[in-house]
Amino acid sequence: MITIKEVTNKALLKDYIKFPFALYKNHPYWVPPLIQDELETFDKTKNPAFTNAEAYFYLAYKDSNIVGRIAAIINWDEVNNQQKKKVRFGWWDAIDDVKVTEALLEKVYELGRKNNLEYVEGPMGFSNLDKVGVLTEGFDELGSMITWYNYPYYKEHLEELGYVTEKEYIESKFPFENVKPIFFFKAQELIKKRYELKPLNFTKTKDILPYVDEMFDLFNKSYASLSSFVAITDIQKEYFKKKYIGFINPEYIKFVMDKDNKMVAFSIVMPSFSKALQKANGKLFPFGFYHLLKAKKQSKEVLFYLIGVLPEYQNKGVTAIIFNEYYESFTELGIENCVRTPELADNIAIQQLWKHFDPVIFRRRKTYKKEL
Repeated sequence: MITIKEVTNKALLKDYIKFPFALYKNHPYWVPPLIQDELETFDKTKNPAFTNAEAYFYLAYKDSNIVGRIAAIINWDEVNNQQKKKVRFGWWDAIDDVKVTEALLEKVYELGRKNNLEYVEGPMGFSNLDKVGVLTEGFDELGSMITWYNYPYYKEHLEELGYVTEKEYIESKFPFENVKPIFFFKAQELIKKRYELKPLNFTKTKDILPYVDEMFDLFNKSYASLSSFVAITDIQKEYFKKKYIGFINPEYIKFVMDKDNKMVAFSIVMPSFSKALQKANGKLFPFGFYHLLKAKKQSKEVLFYLIGVLPEYQNKGVTAIIFNEYYESFTELGIENCVRTPELADNIAIQQLWKHFDPVIFRRRKTYKKEL
């Protein structure tokens, strides 16, 4: 018999967070999150996502053993401002028993129907900066700190329960040696002169902080046209600033400014922390912090996390300036591999940015939808 219990205290929340550690124990491609980071993500007093979203967390039990988990989420900005009558599910993990998945999803349906919502979509988090999608291809590839990994049967469970594909995301990679300056060096010089633009680089994190709010404003503007986009609020800006900026090498954040020192484009690249997180196994102490710090300084693989260009500068080749700056930084640092984080498969514009580097798609993932 399967029973579902709502997470209502810290002990159950720790069980909720630690369940995937048991499900994927010793798995070569699963990348564990930091337990403390997960605790803060689900803390309504610390995560500003809860100012415009509500979430409920559930555990599934079978013979007194935990066999699954799920989060039922409503993003009220999405429901009220975009008129998308959607309930989300995320942080979903389960053993290979479709009845477990079905019982967990029933709690999501209950939340949706209670609030007169029309359909469910997932897996996804609170916002666009959370993890997204069920892995559908690329199970033999090492995951990353900003994506979920899952077994192949997850997709099968959803499809058996009547879910259909809502969005598809692709992830691709290319060796740094594929990056040839011939494709962007001359272009970026012309573009800088034509539009009176200049790159802005950093060597210290403290020098980046005064620009972060402007960067998130630009992020909101550059992604506003995407169907899945929900804008980042001022409170969330502060949260993400504290949570992520210190994790990122200052050399990996690039801005493009106009003649009035207004930001027109930005890009954030992160060192790969995957192997370090596997060694840390969820804990910063005693040795997890050391592994992460070592990866930050020495990783030869980077993840292109975010890139944004103001709408009025899109299709004007501004990214050539960014690529030129990264080329110089990555050459000096000895970077060997470049990975792109999940991008919507139908976002042709973003994919065109990388065409000269001959990227190879190595993972695909989807969100699934079902009418209530």
